[in-house]
Amino acid sequence: MIRKLYDWTMRQAEHPQALWILAFVAFIESSFFPIPPDALMIPMILAAPQRAWKIAAVATAASVLGGLFGYGIGYFFWEGIGEPMLSSLGKAEKMIAFGEKFNDQGFWAVLGAGITPFPFKVITIMSGWTQMPLATFVTTAIIARSLRFFVVAALLKKFGNPIRDFIEKRLGLVFTAFLVLLVGGFFVLKYL
Repeated sequence: MIRKLYDWTMRQAEHPQALWILAFVAFIESSFFPIPPDALMIPMILAAPQRAWKIAAVATAASVLGGLFGYGIGYFFWEGIGEPMLSSLGKAEKMIAFGEKFNDQGFWAVLGAGITPFPFKVITIMSGWTQMPLATFVTTAIIARSLRFFVVAALLKKFGNPIRDFIEKRLGLVFTAFLVLLVGGFFVLKYL
């Protein structure tokens, strides 16, 4: 099923209404859809590099709005929708312990999930469930999703098709390493 969704997403890059489809995919990916918007962004930017910034902006805005929808699921519908959804992702045993500590590290959790391959939908729902301050959630989601989508757009705009394999296979690892270095840098500055 995931492969069919991925193939459908890739075909949409050629559709005349591709920007609207990208917005829809970015929105639902932030709350429940399993395929990241990058799968649609990459062929769209390769086909029209002059539109890279617009494509990244649409993905960012729709993803943050979808994140707010995920936040709402966690905040208003945790027991009926949020908890079963996260349980199906195998997170049931750690949800309560994680929820207790989540808001202490909420900025970093949202930032990390927003730029790495970790499912952003998990963090959006958890943010609502733990009632993370909405301003913190929105600000961090904007930063994280902008970083993710604009870096992809910049790489594709500059390097074109040769960078595609790197982005699809290794960009998550690069963002994870970046986040580790960023957190490590703050730690060193704070404690040394």
